[in-house]
Amino acid sequence: MKDIVYFDIETQKSADEVGGWSNIRLMRLAVAVAYSTQNGEYSVYLEKDAPGLVNQLKEADLVVGFNVKRFDYTVITPYTDFPLDKLPTLDMLEGIYRTLGFRVSLDKLASATLSEKKLADGLQSVRWYKQGKIDKIIEYCQKDVEITKRLHEYGCERGFVYFIGRRGVKRRIPVNWKL
Repeated sequence: MKDIVYFDIETQKSADEVGGWSNIRLMRLAVAVAYSTQNGEYSVYLEKDAPGLVNQLKEADLVVGFNVKRFDYTVITPYTDFPLDKLPTLDMLEGIYRTLGFRVSLDKLASATLSEKKLADGLQSVRWYKQGKIDKIIEYCQKDVEITKRLHEYGCERGFVYFIGRRGVKRRIPVNWKL
């Protein structure tokens, strides 16, 4: 059985706190959650555990995430010498962007496709970090991983996902996420 690892991270700092989106690598890891299809379990990583996260990603047959190449990998790059761009990765946002020509949030995709909303957003997660509410970040991050997994499975099975366009019309986005 192939090991697909779905993962998401949350950061200690916002883009504003590090001088903008060109400094993602300075945001620092707060929490990462990964789900392995091989063992059917979620793994939680704090900043001190970043090498364990990298090892799990390196051992995966496929890493799946949402905006992982541009964001998540950039955040964890300071914690490893391994070239994360060499990992077999499906970045779901990348394909959607290529198809539509613009970015659509995970929340909009989940709402339209799965009738499910995210628990919070990245800025709320940063506030929780500053308040020491790591358990809230873990819960939120794990839910994002669950949504990412379910959205990926939906797209694999049907060849499309949905989002609600600007005019309030539900639109189908073709995806080629077959394993």
